Amino acid sequence: MRLAQASLALERFRQDERSRAAIWPEPPVEEQAGALFLAEEMQTLLATARRIAPTTVPVLLTGETGTGKEVLARTIHAYSTRASAAFLPFNCSGVPKDMLDAQLFGHRRGAFTGAVDHFPGVIRTAAGGTLFLDEIGETTLDVQPKLLRFLDSGEIHPVGEARPLRVDVRVIAATNADLDALVAQGRFREDLFYRLNIVRLHLPPLRERRVEIPALANHYLQKYAQEYRKGPLRLAEETMEYLVLYRWPGNVRQLANEMRRMAALAEAGAVLMPEHVSPEIAASRRTVPASERALDPTEVVVRLDQPVPAAIQHLERAMIQYALRKCGGSMEETARLLGLSRKGLYLKRLRYGLEPPDSASPAIGVA
Repeated sequence: MRLAQASLALERFRQDERSRAAIWPEPPVEEQAGALFLAEEMQTLLATARRIAPTTVPVLLTGETGTGKEVLARTIHAYSTRASAAFLPFNCSGVPKDMLDAQLFGHRRGAFTGAVDHFPGVIRTAAGGTLFLDEIGETTLDVQPKLLRFLDSGEIHPVGEARPLRVDVRVIAATNADLDALVAQGRFREDLFYRLNIVRLHLPPLRERRVEIPALANHYLQKYAQEYRKGPLRLAEETMEYLVLYRWPGNVRQLANEMRRMAALAEAGAVLMPEHVSPEIAASRRTVPASERALDPTEVVVRLDQPVPAAIQHLERAMIQYALRKCGGSMEETARLLGLSRKGLYLKRLRYGLEPPDSASPAIGVA
């Protein structure tokens, strides 16, 4: 029901976009940047992002890892009056905690052991633009008061400087942690939390906006197919079913990496079948469409609407896997069954990355 409702909402959105295109033919900013906001919840987030983009109000983005918080932050920056200035992402968990102060606010030469040069810090580097503070929940309690002062007054006090400096920077913070819980535990300052939490945008996980999976999968597949010079790769309908029904614990980032892996391993111009997906995705499928007849162990389906090399690769892989299981992993018997030499079988196994099954496993019979 959610998929159907989302599909209807998406169709209404596309009709509205076509109507607007008749007057404003320029594609929206988020599309130019490669961002996709298709689900109804994401459309609501995008509308809010557009409204707050021209302001200087801090924004707090929450959601699981890989949901696209940085993509939304970049979209806000692109719609803002600072779009021509820098967008600087900084991961607060990516530097040692004792160096976080100097990394954010900068330092003068000689301010501490190892400070051999002046360092402006990431806040001053982003002057005039937008600073994206990822994993804000990882900041330490000694740094948080300085962040609060910066948000309140626009001033920073670099280590070793005699007086504070004013810096004009728009701050967008993000976290996958529960800041409310961190405040209750005393690990995050309550006043800083309220200062950041003026506008909070929560990105739902990909499993709650499955209507976006086909568009995202095709977007990333074509992106990496072009990068790897694999031609126009396509996902079979059965493959797309696996992707839509998978829970995606790593969210959009995991989906993008899956498409990257599939594009890297695919033959040029291939139609990607269910056997091309990762084992954990294939194992998650528990249902079979009623219209599909169960294949015999000696049968294999080959699509005719794909290039010959891709079809041959699919067929050869299936035949070698079947023969290896039937012969219990014996290379000599497998080569004889397939009509190949041992060297020919070895080269094909090497090409497809096929390992023989456990020799202790029982051989299967021919149907």
